[in-house]
Amino acid sequence: MSEVLPAPAPLGPDAPMVVVVPTYDEADNLEWIVGRLLAAQPTAHVLVVDDGSPDGTGDIADRLAAQDERVRVVHRTEKAGLGAAYLHGFAVALERGYHVVGEMDADGSHQPEQLHRLRAALETADLVIGSRWVRGGSVVNWSLFRKALSVGGNLYARTLLGVPVRDVTAGFRLFRASTLRAIDLTTVESVGYCFQTDLTVRTLEAGLTVREVPIEFLERERGESKMNPDIATESLRRITAWGVERRRAQVRRGMARVRSRA
Repeated sequence: MSEVLPAPAPLGPDAPMVVVVPTYDEADNLEWIVGRLLAAQPTAHVLVVDDGSPDGTGDIADRLAAQDERVRVVHRTEKAGLGAAYLHGFAVALERGYHVVGEMDADGSHQPEQLHRLRAALETADLVIGSRWVRGGSVVNWSLFRKALSVGGNLYARTLLGVPVRDVTAGFRLFRASTLRAIDLTTVESVGYCFQTDLTVRTLEAGLTVREVPIEFLERERGESKMNPDIATESLRRITAWGVERRRAQVRRGMARVRSRA
């Protein structure tokens, strides 16, 4: 890891904040979740990044933006993956000068009413993760198999990558803008759910501070989950490759130290 940087400076309550919400076929959820988000964080803005939803989600987003200046919309022409949508949204957020950049799902799994916990923690961190798997965190309406899959996946990533974060795959987050600039988003290639793991590792390797706060995660009630076997396989493959490369790098550094002492 690089040299640890000084503790983050306080942001202050008036720091401009935007929450990036990627969408694909979320017509049943978007207006509901945006309304809740703006009620919970009245000074925040919402940036909807729609990947050409065929169900009219983009039209709903445009209507919300026309009704409320706090809502902005980016239209993409194809479904290119969660990571690609977030990268596009982050680039727009940085260009527009926001100091705090968030991410959350449109399906209600992430409760906007809990966003204040993340915002408070960001005063002493560079990245804050709303975590299901720290003390006080929970999930609602998940089967035992789904819980075991998530806990096991996080344990695998945490062990293989050597990171202290318990919910490294979580997608309810707040970044400082300075964090996103520091971790070189132009080199991020992960597009699926491993995108969250990628950015967590990059933040830690930059010597920045990551904090987890407990949240209650809800299974979506409307619409269909975007998770599928292909996404899970891509995440597993990439995390394994990153872990192997990290271990190789550790071995190379160890051998270099031995040679230098010889």
